[in-house]
Amino acid sequence: MPLRLVFMGTPDFAVPTLRALAAAGHRIVACYTQPPRPAGRRGLELTPSPVQKAAEELGVEVRTPKSLRDAAEQVRFAALGADAAVVVAYGLLLPQAVLDAPRLGCFNGHASLLPRWRGAAPIQRAIMAGDAETGMMVMKMEAGLDTGPVALTARVPIGPDMTAGELHDVLAEKGAALMVEAMARLEAGALTLTPQAAEGIIYAAKIDKAETRIDWSRPAAEAHNRIRSLSPFPGAWCEMSAGGAWERVKVLASTVPHDPQPSPPPASPVPGALLDDRLLIACGKGAVRLTRLQRAGAKLLDAAEFLRGATVEAVR
Repeated sequence: MPLRLVFMGTPDFAVPTLRALAAAGHRIVACYTQPPRPAGRRGLELTPSPVQKAAEELGVEVRTPKSLRDAAEQVRFAALGADAAVVVAYGLLLPQAVLDAPRLGCFNGHASLLPRWRGAAPIQRAIMAGDAETGMMVMKMEAGLDTGPVALTARVPIGPDMTAGELHDVLAEKGAALMVEAMARLEAGALTLTPQAAEGIIYAAKIDKAETRIDWSRPAAEAHNRIRSLSPFPGAWCEMSAGGAWERVKVLASTVPHDPQPSPPPASPVPGALLDDRLLIACGKGAVRLTRLQRAGAKLLDAAEFLRGATVEAVR
């Protein structure tokens, strides 16, 4: 028989899993998501989460508690009589009473190869660190942060120029298929769990605003990884001078050329120096070519289009 599931998620990343579980025939008895947030230019409109919108389209009851610590809220959750809860980027901690309520437990879809990159920003941190691969894992949840035993894994290569946004979309679809498989095995009583390794634990801290400025004194590979790990949001940035005026510009894609130096190369170029007229920027070691940029309040442009509207004289 199909499982009675509670789904718990908030952003776009979780939507494919919700839709896939419903399409697989499972009964989604309720959807928990974070409350609507202020949006719009003035921040006056309350906008429901992507998961709430999808759940409403599917005709699933939506619940938006600010916290699950309240005893009455925990009783409401338990009263659903769920076989299992599926959690994907929900954003709220689950107290032990909630973890214990579903008959078969709570299962999390996590975007890393645990125990590497436990925590809030596994996609961005994997790219920032220059990892060659990552993946999706289905884990049975415990009270610890992403510490539970792993049921299924899907590995995903990270291309040399892949951005966080591109990897996000690949992992969201992989995660949906993986969770459907996990719930099918759970339903059949054939889901096996393997404890995580005790070594190789790394935490993926939230992205801090201070990390978003590009540091040209770092090696080219590090600058490039910083750019793509923060694309499309919040976006890495630098300052550019055109006509003597400095302005902040987001850089949302780049590449590291195999032969980055022009011929003949300048002697010890200063980090941030322009090495050609196509946005090849000197780094502490090597150089990075900027390929997609966005000025404040303007649309995202490829480098060639960007340069048609501005003659960049300096970068810092």
